Amino acid sequence: MRVLPPGGGDSKNSENERIKEKTMDKEFTTVSIPTSLHKKIEEAIQGTEIGSVSAYVVKVVRESLSKEQEAKEVFSKEEEEKVKERLKALGYID
Repeated sequence: MRVLPPGGGDSKNSENERIKEKTMDKEFTTVSIPTSLHKKIEEAIQGTEIGSVSAYVVKVVRESLSKEQEAKEVFSKEEEEKVKERLKALGYID
């Protein structure tokens, strides 16, 4: 994923959200973010192991989606164990 400032940065890529690139058997699309946010991310990742703004954005989005998925779980691990213990006590499962 390439992160470009609003307007795309390239005149040939005027429809950034729809442009797809094939690189090393992975499909990518371009996402535009405000230039001010891009600069803040650049400052934040300076001196870290994160090599680019794109890598940072991918990392943050994946973490956010992962947390969102965890929040959708019906029972926590602890609650699930309590239910299993209760079902065992009642003889429904071994």
